[in-house]
Amino acid sequence: MSAPAAEAVAPAAAPPADLLVRAGQVTALRLFDIAYAIDLKRAESLWAARAPRAGERRGLAGTPPKAMSFGEPPLILPLPPLRLGLEGGGAEAQVTARIYDFGVVSLAVTLPVADLPWSGFAARANQLQQAVGPGAAAAGALWRDLLDAVRGPLREAIERPAGTHIEEDYLLAVVNRLDEPLGAEALLERVDLIPLLTGETRPLSAGAQAELLRQRFSYYTDDLVVLTWDRAFLYEPRGDTDVRDVLEVANAQLLEMRFYDELLDAELPRIYDTVEAARRTPFLLSARRYARLARRLHGLVAEVTELTEHADNALQVTEDVYLARVYAAAMALFRVPVVGAAVDRKLQTLRETYQALYDEAHSSRAELLEITVVLLITLEVVLSLVRH
Repeated sequence: MSAPAAEAVAPAAAPPADLLVRAGQVTALRLFDIAYAIDLKRAESLWAARAPRAGERRGLAGTPPKAMSFGEPPLILPLPPLRLGLEGGGAEAQVTARIYDFGVVSLAVTLPVADLPWSGFAARANQLQQAVGPGAAAAGALWRDLLDAVRGPLREAIERPAGTHIEEDYLLAVVNRLDEPLGAEALLERVDLIPLLTGETRPLSAGAQAELLRQRFSYYTDDLVVLTWDRAFLYEPRGDTDVRDVLEVANAQLLEMRFYDELLDAELPRIYDTVEAARRTPFLLSARRYARLARRLHGLVAEVTELTEHADNALQVTEDVYLARVYAAAMALFRVPVVGAAVDRKLQTLRETYQALYDEAHSSRAELLEITVVLLITLEVVLSLVRH
């Protein structure tokens, strides 16, 4: 009896080749709160008078104004290119600044990417983060120099410059074209976004990966946005910049809310001390002290309320459901509503303190008036007795 024929073994499927990023960029954002407000028209004219390249006021490029628009379009200023020292060699970065009327300056350092394998694209994003991110040794001086290059020419347009600066940073990795057309789902199957979104080289658990990729959005079948706390990946074959602009505005609003949260944290203890000092004031002077402190609190509440509402209305969403979803997810991820709620609670405390001081001032005036009336009546009785 002949031996059975051996079963044929199918050759193992070759792993898919590494995708090639034909065109894209990685951008490091650093945002600063530098002032109470900035006059953008004045800033634009000041920049045009001193810089070789004029700035421009621009809203969202690909979205109709009636669907989603800036309350006051920011001023975009071009800055000279910057040479960065990266691992494996230097690279020239493009630099721009965006000026928001509520006192925020956003600086963007962008490295163009062309013909890099996906692994190299992820590495380039991490190299930029290591060069100019929060943990980089020389990054502080680099960002301060860029900020000074913007702030100097615009000094006359800046209203009430801030003494200290609150900062936010964010990293954007954008792919505009791959070496083969892929839809969003196919792209997620082909590439590992984890090293790009976290900078981690060790594998993450399945739960951590799922949580990291939870905030992802697509409008067409071939675009994709993945958001995390400090990074975002954008796959945008049409080259639209609206999602990037929306993410920058969300960071600017977070920065503004943090600024006023810290301002009120510092102000409340001083107010309590001042109230206690007013209560120890001699009775005849207390009404004036209470009234003066109440006016100061009223002014502070009005100022913070006006500026926070201005920042809240920096981006107005009406009809663009997709951008509205991305914007809402970014605001929630950055915890802007949480910080905003903290600011509102502190403002409510100030309003209640103002009302209490106003009531005490009114009560003190009433008591003083009653004492004065009693003294006048007593004086009149005494004088009447003396005459008789």
